[in-house]
Amino acid sequence: MKKILVPTDFSKEAENALKVAAQLAKRYDGEIFLIHLLELPLTQIDALSQQSELPEAMFFMKLANKKFKDVLTRDYLEGIKVHDTVDFNQTFSGISKIAKEKGVDLIVMGSHGASGFKEMFIGSNTEKVVRTSDVPVLVIKNEHKNFALHDIVFASDFKMDSKETYRQASELAKIFHAKLHLLMVNTASNFTTTTKANARIMDFIAGYDYKNYTINIFNDENVEQGILNFSHIINADLIGISTHGRQGIAHFLNGSISEDLVNHSKRPVITFKI
Repeated sequence: MKKILVPTDFSKEAENALKVAAQLAKRYDGEIFLIHLLELPLTQIDALSQQSELPEAMFFMKLANKKFKDVLTRDYLEGIKVHDTVDFNQTFSGISKIAKEKGVDLIVMGSHGASGFKEMFIGSNTEKVVRTSDVPVLVIKNEHKNFALHDIVFASDFKMDSKETYRQASELAKIFHAKLHLLMVNTASNFTTTTKANARIMDFIAGYDYKNYTINIFNDENVEQGILNFSHIINADLIGISTHGRQGIAHFLNGSISEDLVNHSKRPVITFKI
């Protein structure tokens, strides 16, 4: 976690994400790329690049720079190398582009939570970032004065094409010295016996040396509710799920279940690209 990207709209939720990113940067001697993206019509962007006087574009640019100056004075950022950028781009594509250019290890984003996934601080673009990002995306709901991870839920169908996400999850657990709770949710419409489920999970984690884990087969009405209920029972600090990128979000989840999970969970959620 040497390079952490934090998109911001300067809201409270975005600041909650920045505070977590700051804790991670201090803990692992990392740096933060703090970005604010302005979505303006292409004609305005082209004109601005030619130094034309565009009152609306110039206003938002100056306002963003002013807010950056204020944010960078925060006590929790003291001693951290922060790169601040105001740019013109479609939000989700701009975040992905900058993440690739800077070689970031993690994207940390804020969320309003229960008000709806599309109400996240950059609207529906956040969903696209979570779905398409090549690096893990950590979604933060609330303020965490001490972001510590002791128990991490890794929910999956444990099919081999998502094995790479387990490597990322186990590496995260190693960093925090956390216990990894491997979770398969059984539903009436997609039922697997405990014996078969255990065997599938053991095959899935074969070859990895991380030993601090538990195996859990949990029955519930649907996958999302099973993840939420299990995480509540063990008081998990973080929920980890897999994303398929442009193929659709969450390999083992259909439709909007993964979006609903991020939306309804009161706990932080991290997504890993398959």
